[in-house]
Amino acid sequence: MPHPRFTIDGQINIQYKRFNAVGTQLTVRLLPPSEGEDSNPTSHFLASVSDLFEYALQNCEDSDMVGITISSEVNVNDKAIWLSFRRKDQITPDVIWSVFGKVAQSNARFKALDKLVMTVHLVKMLTGHGRIATKGRPLKTWFI
Repeated sequence: MPHPRFTIDGQINIQYKRFNAVGTQLTVRLLPPSEGEDSNPTSHFLASVSDLFEYALQNCEDSDMVGITISSEVNVNDKAIWLSFRRKDQITPDVIWSVFGKVAQSNARFKALDKLVMTVHLVKMLTGHGRIATKGRPLKTWFI
């Protein structure tokens, strides 16, 4: 499936079975606006990052905990941008924009059109009621 606002140059998946967690590392490049598209760079950037987050989080449940770091593949001296662990349903474009806004206001330099390495750590949260403990008694005595 083509993505008009970004390209995926590489993807690595890591499973942490002991912690019921999955790590996905995406190497992506955000694309400049195409011909005829809105030329406002801020709205294009926000839409590109929103599409990227939507793609990266497409296999997550709303109750899963997600932590994200974004760093430049080209300039390794740049600090990574990170989004602390939170539920997937709490990651909105406003939250994303506030994180990028903090980087823009700091002295840090960040080039959005460089190759970016986006690492998504996903912790599957347990849902449901679990199992019934019998405390040493046979299970059939519980249903008599």
